[in-house]
Amino acid sequence: MNQTLTEPIAPKTQSMRYAWYVAVVLMLCNTLSFIDRQILGLLVDPIKQDLGINDTQIGALQGVAFGIFYTLFGLPMGRIVDRGNRRSLVAAGIFCWSLMTALCAGARGFWTLAAARMGVGVGEATLSPAAFSLLSDYFPRERLATALSIFSMGIFFGPGLALIIGGLVIGAVGSWRLTFLIVGLPGLLASLLVFTIKEPERKHLLGGKASNLSLAEVFEQVRLRWQSVVGICLAFAFQAMCNYAQQAWLVSYFIRVHGWPRPKAGMTLGLMTVVTGLLGAYFGGLLCDRWQRHGKTDAPLRVGVVATACAAIFFSVALAATNLNLQLALLLPSFFFLAMPIGSTYASLQLILPNQVRGQIGALQVFTLNLIGLMLGPLLPGLLNDYVFRNPQMIGWSLILTVAPASLLSAVLFYATWKPYRAHYAQMHGNL
Repeated sequence: MNQTLTEPIAPKTQSMRYAWYVAVVLMLCNTLSFIDRQILGLLVDPIKQDLGINDTQIGALQGVAFGIFYTLFGLPMGRIVDRGNRRSLVAAGIFCWSLMTALCAGARGFWTLAAARMGVGVGEATLSPAAFSLLSDYFPRERLATALSIFSMGIFFGPGLALIIGGLVIGAVGSWRLTFLIVGLPGLLASLLVFTIKEPERKHLLGGKASNLSLAEVFEQVRLRWQSVVGICLAFAFQAMCNYAQQAWLVSYFIRVHGWPRPKAGMTLGLMTVVTGLLGAYFGGLLCDRWQRHGKTDAPLRVGVVATACAAIFFSVALAATNLNLQLALLLPSFFFLAMPIGSTYASLQLILPNQVRGQIGALQVFTLNLIGLMLGPLLPGLLNDYVFRNPQMIGWSLILTVAPASLLSAVLFYATWKPYRAHYAQMHGNL
């Protein structure tokens, strides 16, 4: 196959302004997805008491029940992204996951709540592969990490707002069921916002034309870059495991260990997550793009090494500390470093693969992220609490034993992938 790639024309100021608008709209969609995904973390204890389930089942609801369908449906969604209308796919996904979030309010036991969570996963599987592909067409490569970092702000905006809004609602009405309804129903209208986005012209096309690739041709493109694909996917999965673990269990930690009321825990951690998460995600994208402009083509992986190593240190010391004020102070840089590599890591694989593969490689990236990160992140602290410590008050140490090893393993994998990634970047952009 002809390996010629079409190059985008230098963007005009007006088109770049619209591109940033698209990035913000997709960030709002991502925020909505994470609100619906993470609201369960605030409602752990009332749901346990009402439905008669344990910490392991709560971990499964937050990870496995949602994650299996989110993961499995992501791969075919990536195929649709590379062959069809990305905007319409995102709009349909938002409608689906918002409806299923609202239906969580009617759960009568573990399995009915799990079924609704599975439906949320199916809807949310549409967003990330489509957003990666859309933004890769709207932005030149030296700005893509920042654009995807803005999209990734939703990962912290969403859980933060879920804690804040959920804390206010449950504090006012005292009902976890009403909380699901209030969070889920507005998303049915939000799906209309996506139709303000134009479907862009596809760029960086293999062969120089908008032809679809067969699955065999897609596999061949991935095989040619397998060291980078495997290294980045695994490194990102273990990094995500840390984020999902702390998002699922930190509220319960402050309620159980420090005796905070649920609204206070939600408001405090929500504000901390929003502020530090936004700063960390944006700084990571800016740093990556700056390093790339200075010739460091492995910039996304450099950001990953710095961020994950620092996150392991700050998070572990924070939860091992006994002083509450010291814990809160150390959690701020922890959240910052947990957010820092997300956008640049999303950009990394988009930068080394042609357009006809970007939705599918984004789906593969999300697949491994969820297979390891989303399924194990919320589940492992629950398992450690129920079967190792056998003490709800030990949730802090359960989080340390989940987050610290996963962060350090992520740093090692990012570092080990530097060399092959530089070669694959050079091959993609004709710099050999």
